[in-house]
Amino acid sequence: MLQVSTISELRQWRNQCNGKRIAFVPTMGNLHEGHLALVREAKKQADVVVVSIFVNPLQFAANEDLASYPRTPEDDASALIKEGVDLLFRPGVDEMYPRGRDAQTIVEVPVLSNVLCGASRPRFFRGVATVVCRLFNLVQPHVTVFGKKDYQQLMVIRLMTEDLGLPIEVVGVDTVREADGLAMSSRNNYLDESQRQQAIELYRILTAIQDCLLEKDVYHSSCEQAALLQLAQAGFRPDYISVRRQSDLELPQADDTALVILAAGWLGKTRLIDNLEVNLNLAG
Repeated sequence: MLQVSTISELRQWRNQCNGKRIAFVPTMGNLHEGHLALVREAKKQADVVVVSIFVNPLQFAANEDLASYPRTPEDDASALIKEGVDLLFRPGVDEMYPRGRDAQTIVEVPVLSNVLCGASRPRFFRGVATVVCRLFNLVQPHVTVFGKKDYQQLMVIRLMTEDLGLPIEVVGVDTVREADGLAMSSRNNYLDESQRQQAIELYRILTAIQDCLLEKDVYHSSCEQAALLQLAQAGFRPDYISVRRQSDLELPQADDTALVILAAGWLGKTRLIDNLEVNLNLAG
């Protein structure tokens, strides 16, 4: 696996690909099995695979965990070598934003970026869209792979790619979970032993809402309200639980059947998110 940290090295490598189909997996490192599932899907989709590791400061607010975000560069590189990745791009902040963060051209996806996680983290999706768009232009992949665990992020990237006319296929991969159902996340490392046990309640509550929707075969906000209470009783500080349309994350109408349940909440200082897709027309 070739490891590069500069744009000039990346471009030199890219120019030597000779028409090969390129798959790209952007990450912030501290890789776990969820990330590696994206890499394996990328290998199925293309001839060569590029992974980036960059902890993007533009998507962190001043009170968030940029400084403490877990960084494991040696372990990450070893894992990617084992997976047969062709190129690891690991730039520094100055390489990505040479004129400084405040002077960086911003990419923003309106409306979709302002709800759910975007309402709680108003700068987050603007930072994600900006860095991913820049990485897309640098790597120039044919296909990119994102996890469905960050469902709203996946939707933002798909919409940005479509709106800007980028010739990149965006592939979503199902959430990888621990044996007890907890969605794999780098931020799980922040949880102490007691919080780790509490954390599984998030997925349990999502499945309860799923059962509620499938039983009634229709969306009803009462499922959300009961779930918020259950989340609080489980020790979380709830942010939101919301049932939305899979296609655009708008609130569902009476005849919508392809839904997704999205949730976020804090355990101590750790914010966890998760989601479940539900298809009502498959009920029964």
